[in-house]
Amino acid sequence: MSDLLWQKPGVKVDARIQRFLAGEDVILDREFFLFDIEASRAHAEGLQQIGILDADEVAGLARELATLADDFRAGRFVLDDTFEDGHSAIEARLIERLGDAGRKIHTGRSRNDQILVATRLWLKDRLVRVSALCRESADVALARADAERALPLPGYTHLQRAVVSSAGMWWAAWAEGFIDDAVRAHDTLRWVDANPLGSAAGYGVNLPLAREHTTQALGFGRLQVSAAYAQLSRGKFEMAAIDALGSALLDLRRLAWDLSLFTSAEFGFVALPAEYTTGSSIMPNKRNPDVIELMRASYASAAAARTEIEQLLSLPSGYHRDLQFSKGAIFHAFGRGLGALELLPDLLRNLEWKPERTREALDPSMYATDLAVDLARKGLPFRDAYKKAADPASWAQGDPEASLAARVSPGAAADLRLDELRRRLEALG
Repeated sequence: MSDLLWQKPGVKVDARIQRFLAGEDVILDREFFLFDIEASRAHAEGLQQIGILDADEVAGLARELATLADDFRAGRFVLDDTFEDGHSAIEARLIERLGDAGRKIHTGRSRNDQILVATRLWLKDRLVRVSALCRESADVALARADAERALPLPGYTHLQRAVVSSAGMWWAAWAEGFIDDAVRAHDTLRWVDANPLGSAAGYGVNLPLAREHTTQALGFGRLQVSAAYAQLSRGKFEMAAIDALGSALLDLRRLAWDLSLFTSAEFGFVALPAEYTTGSSIMPNKRNPDVIELMRASYASAAAARTEIEQLLSLPSGYHRDLQFSKGAIFHAFGRGLGALELLPDLLRNLEWKPERTREALDPSMYATDLAVDLARKGLPFRDAYKKAADPASWAQGDPEASLAARVSPGAAADLRLDELRRRLEALG
């Protein structure tokens, strides 16, 4: 391991303690490394503005940071346990290549400041992806709602057959859900879009750091003004980002549950794309919906991550090493969550209905609600209409298309208002 900046003369570093302190930092920091490099470049520019670095030193640092980023992407530089963490790796590389200029770049910073800005930039990047994937999923669902608006499906309450529904209603529900998820991710992005760089360990430093410059250089929407609040926001912002991801994953979980049921032999309403199924290792007659089952499971990782961070925040104000564990939480939440969401748009595009099976499932009882409402519309008090329609003797096999055409309440099958949903989606950009 490289020399530790904080090591004191005469104090031996116990290898077991150091392994515990470092934890998974080197592995996790690979995820945040490029963002740490980007923030280091902006910090160097700020140091030039206050006279700590000269123009030649900044030019050299910018060049070497860009080279390090290229080497990392290409696998020529590997972040491994030679280093304590990603920050020390960056500094060691710059000292090796530039000498004193590399030794100066940590001026006015703490390791906490470095990981705080790197993970903040990373969270912004992930929230952009969440919003984009939700918009894409909503777009697919809207197109299919329009194309398949009249395809009859059984509608369920309490997992029991209830009324005649339609593919249009099913698709429109997911379209509006993912539009809301995209809005939440976008709004959360705006909320967390605050630059903590230059807050040091939460108390600032005795230098007029160019924080406005780094805010602009790194593309933040605003400066996180209070150095102390930068510490208070760590964990709180991460939980908000996970909550935004979780909204989309909750919708995905329920959609995946529908597909798990609809693809079973007992229902047989849907055929999944072949690439979204796998073969059984012991039962040669089977194709298993493994992909949608793991999509369904992905919310668990987000929920666990949120709980982990929430428990870390049982702390007084100021920086505490406990917060180190929040890195692993957001990595696992977004790693699994985005992996699931990335598969969703193509799944929605390519799943196929089996109309003959959906029609077979429409039994006479499913028209009872239509009958009760029709009787009420003709003047019979609804309680009496309900009792009359509840009598199986009054049931008859109805016309599903006619049932859907008569469902004129806003948001129902005959009035899906897809144009309104489309306008909301397009307003997101």
